[in-house]
Amino acid sequence: MAQIQRKAPTSESHNFPPTPPRERSRWTFSRSTMTTTEQVSVGYIGLGNMGAPMAKRLLNRPGGLIVCDTRPEALEPFGKAGARVTSSPREVAENADVISVTVLNDEQVRAVVTQILDTARPGTVVAVHSTISDLTAVELADRCRAQGVDLIDAPVSGGAPGAHKGKLAVMVGASDDAFEKVREPFGHWAELVVHAGDVGAGTRMKLARNLLHFVSFTAAAEAQRLAEAAGLDITELGKVVRHTDAITGGAGAIMLRDTTDALDENDNWYPIMTHVRDLGEKDLSLAIGLGERLDVALPLARLALTGLGPGLGVDSTVDKIVDKEEQP
Repeated sequence: MAQIQRKAPTSESHNFPPTPPRERSRWTFSRSTMTTTEQVSVGYIGLGNMGAPMAKRLLNRPGGLIVCDTRPEALEPFGKAGARVTSSPREVAENADVISVTVLNDEQVRAVVTQILDTARPGTVVAVHSTISDLTAVELADRCRAQGVDLIDAPVSGGAPGAHKGKLAVMVGASDDAFEKVREPFGHWAELVVHAGDVGAGTRMKLARNLLHFVSFTAAAEAQRLAEAAGLDITELGKVVRHTDAITGGAGAIMLRDTTDALDENDNWYPIMTHVRDLGEKDLSLAIGLGERLDVALPLARLALTGLGPGLGVDSTVDKIVDKEEQP
């Protein structure tokens, strides 16, 4: 598949958020780009809140499906729908070319992989969708490789709603050969399949994504405290945030560059990012001023005020503003 370079914006495009380029890199696939080179048999281990809806979308896929869980009630609907069911990961490994694993933590992943290796054939691909340590993924991949089995880390993003709708994003750490084996079956429950790099890269991308997710939650709580102290209905604020983020893309709207290096003034991104910085620093300063009047601490806002510019690849003007204010 040919590599397609993302185009930088023209210097005239100062609107924000910038429109993402339509081209995809050679490592990113949407469902519409999926082609089936062979119908591999698939196994799914772990039918919880995420695993069950993901596995459900594989029921009508050619190639066969075997599912595994320790709870009979989790297996029952799959058996009725025509899938083979078992409580043994070893049986899954005997019957599947690609095995998805969605369990709780590193310890459970280790236990499942140990059982899989008892019966897995060389060439089997084991995909771990649980969010585990990237070091655990690399360690287990080395262990599997000694038996001719490929273990890949493939954590997902989008939560249970995304799983039910088949709209998850999956970040895959795998060799090129292993990735080619999994991208077709993954496309039945994921709308976006990204080859992040070698084993461990999928988990590292998921951790970066979730860092943004939960830092954003913390910032949302800070914004709610400010709004509440100002006598506002914070449920209405929530409606506004969800509505406008759906339009602008939220924090992801500025994640279009392929580096975090500082921008050259001649770069086409430079006027866009300086414009965003100017708007952001103005609004953050106003919010911090409101917080001071209402005696509401806003530590994340203060951090953002000094970090926004450098984060966008341009200088911060905050120090210049402070220096000017301190002059007699």
